[in-house]
Amino acid sequence: MHTDQLPSHFVYSKNVIEFVTVAAETCLFLEHATEFSQTDFVLKSVKLLPLLYLKTSVVDIPETVFDDSTERFVSEEDYQFVREQIEQMLGSEDSYLEVFHPDMALSDTPIAAFISENLADIYQELKDFAANYQLADVDTMNDALASCLVGFGEHWGQKLLNALKALHAFRFSENFGVEPEEEQSGVNKKLDRNSFLNFLQDEEEDELDAIL
Repeated sequence: MHTDQLPSHFVYSKNVIEFVTVAAETCLFLEHATEFSQTDFVLKSVKLLPLLYLKTSVVDIPETVFDDSTERFVSEEDYQFVREQIEQMLGSEDSYLEVFHPDMALSDTPIAAFISENLADIYQELKDFAANYQLADVDTMNDALASCLVGFGEHWGQKLLNALKALHAFRFSENFGVEPEEEQSGVNKKLDRNSFLNFLQDEEEDELDAIL
């Protein structure tokens, strides 16, 4: 595909670019979770997650080009790093009772779920998509977008809503705003991989900041 054709491709459409922008912001936020206080993390989460859900839900799923699935970039180490940061920062507020878990139909008792796991699962889907999108090959970008959107409908969209539900409950509880007594460790720790945000324009980030 010639360069002069790229701007008209679906992967560069307004809705897709807005989704990419929010997805990138979400990943960056989750990578640096412990740089926030517990209060600030929750306050930003209850703003960012609904925006992510909205921007994802308005993008149509494109037809795939290749038969093979797109490349996965997030390692188990990356996943655990994000999950453990959030778990550590939320402390006892990380767990909640889940009513939409697949095993609920087979259980007589409530099933515990974890905000940190939900957000790490979302991170993995978005980071893999964004890393493929950064390659700037429209066919790869197209298929990565399709995979991410299918996953949104099948699992990570529900996980987003579950985490948001738990975060909302904590946000308006009596315990909100009372930081854990233990000092958080590893505040300045960062993933070693290069950020995938280089492909975003500064004005796109400014627009997102204005929304939040």
